[in-house]
Amino acid sequence: MRDEKWVLGLGELLWDCFPDRELPGGAPANFAFHAAQLGCRAAVLSRVGADRRGNELAALLENGGVVTSYVQRDVAHPTGIVEVDTSRPDQPRFTILPDAAWDFMEWTPQWQTVGRDAAAVCFGTLAQRSPTSRDTIRRLLSSVADHALAVYDVNLRQNFFDRAVIEESLRLCHAVKLNEEESATLTELLELGPCYPREFAARLQDRYGVCAVCITRGANGCLLIEGDQIADEPGIAVKVADAVGAGDAFTAAWVFARLRGRTLAEQARFANRVGALIASRPGGMPVVKNELRDLTNEFFA
Repeated sequence: MRDEKWVLGLGELLWDCFPDRELPGGAPANFAFHAAQLGCRAAVLSRVGADRRGNELAALLENGGVVTSYVQRDVAHPTGIVEVDTSRPDQPRFTILPDAAWDFMEWTPQWQTVGRDAAAVCFGTLAQRSPTSRDTIRRLLSSVADHALAVYDVNLRQNFFDRAVIEESLRLCHAVKLNEEESATLTELLELGPCYPREFAARLQDRYGVCAVCITRGANGCLLIEGDQIADEPGIAVKVADAVGAGDAFTAAWVFARLRGRTLAEQARFANRVGALIASRPGGMPVVKNELRDLTNEFFA
């Protein structure tokens, strides 16, 4: 049975265009898709064009159990697309085209209502590249209930970020997830000074009020830090199809375990397993509902 409270992916919804195929993507959408596969009542809050690509995205998400009634339609701007280079499967590179529909997300009473009934909201940096969507994202985050979990999945892409956006996002979140490369970028950009991961997390907690910090390390696992607690989970050997969406699935699993009151070590272990599973499959939204059910039974029985 699904949870009654919403788990929301807030931000970009788009097509990842590989050399040989197009697959649905966008970090918040990937997050919501995998949250739905895990059994959450998940929805995407985004905007697509009034076009074929938008229709197909909505249908794919709905087939995956994601509620799409909060996805807005834009008659003036097309559904977003991203060119994906997977010449290095473990480190995909993205070319993100401008003026996509998700750059123009609007604040609506419907979004306000679903935000107030959310257990968790996951957002990132990319969808804040435009003033319109940035304002909408901040209004949504400001409207959620005090008990809701706001997760900032940093996801730095191209040059679509700056210090002001990152700092405001950190102030609005309870938990932040980023990879090793992003932690190095933030260390320099935010002038945190030389620091190891634990000191990095402590400085984010002290300066911005972040409760939990997660640093993913690809094949080397992950590091979760919350207050004085630390979970250092090693990697899982897996044949990587491509790493697109693996981090988003990790975040969905982390939120899933955290909402169920699991220990930091259990959160890290479960999220690691889910992230590795998705890395072994192509695209950001592979259908692995049965495998995730088995993993959930293993960890939460």
